[in-house]
Formats: sequence, structure tokens, C-alpha cells
Amino acid sequence: MNAPFTTLDDDTLDLGDLPRSLGFMLRLAQISSFAHFFREFADCDVKPGEFTVIWVIGLNPGVKQGALARTLHIKPAHMTKLVQRMVRDGLVRREIPSEDRRSVRLSLTPAGEAHLKRYRGNFLAVHSAERIGLTESESRQLLALLNKLTLQEAPECP
Repeated sequence: MNAPFTTLDDDTLDLGDLPRSLGFMLRLAQISSFAHFFREFADCDVKPGEFTVIWVIGLNPGVKQGALARTLHIKPAHMTKLVQRMVRDGLVRREIPSEDRRSVRLSLTPAGEAHLKRYRGNFLAVHSAERIGLTESESRQLLALLNKLTLQEAPECP
């Protein structure tokens, strides 16, 4: 017998084996996390993906755009559009090094640094709130498992 799954509008549905699916449960966790993020930033023009990019650029001034895209698993075309928008908004500076004209290096502008400083606390608060219902030990264990799952190369398929 599968455990029933209760939705927000009190309908109880049988999901079969879905609650044992890592992908399905990760997707529900992501939706919940994003919902909390958008509630926290409802009055701001802050998006989770964009803020993450700004955060990482802030930690790695002069980072290559391609390395940033690969690390954050953002498709190069999407990264290009995102960077163009952040440059247009005055948050990020693009530099093409004279020694490698094919690469693009990214840094925060003073406005980008101010944006990061202004929203950093809210961003961290959102991540603390994601752990509601988990003990500190459970949070550490879940993060360790997710890091193991996502930060290692995928096994080759047979």
C-alpha cells in the first residue's frame, strides 16, 4: 500500500511509487524552495538564478563566463543572455582579455556589489528557512548527500 499524498487544497492522491523517486521528490523540494524564495523577494526584482550568478561572480572576480556557466549548469546561450541583461542593468562588467579574445571575464560593478550586499541577508534567510522541519543533523546529512549526488561526475551509462 502506498502512502497517500495530501496536496495544498486537501485532496488526497495516491502517487504510487513516485514518493520513492529521487527526481520527483527533488522537483517538489525545488518548487517549495522557489515558492519560499519568491515570497521573500516579492517586492524586489530578484530572481534565484540571477542572484546566484551575481553571488558567484562576487566571490570570483574575473571569472570566465564559460567556467561560470559550466559550474552552475547553465546553457551557454542562456548564460550569454543573462550576462547581457546584467550588463545592461549595470550589475556586471564584461572584459575580453587581450591574450584570449575568445574568452569573457566577468566582475561585479559597484552597483552589482551594492545589489549583492543589499540582498545577501534575505538570500541566506531563504536558505535557512528551507530547512524548516529538519534538525541541524538532518540538514547537514541532506546537504552532504545532495553534494555527493550533484557535484560528482555522472556515471557512464552502459
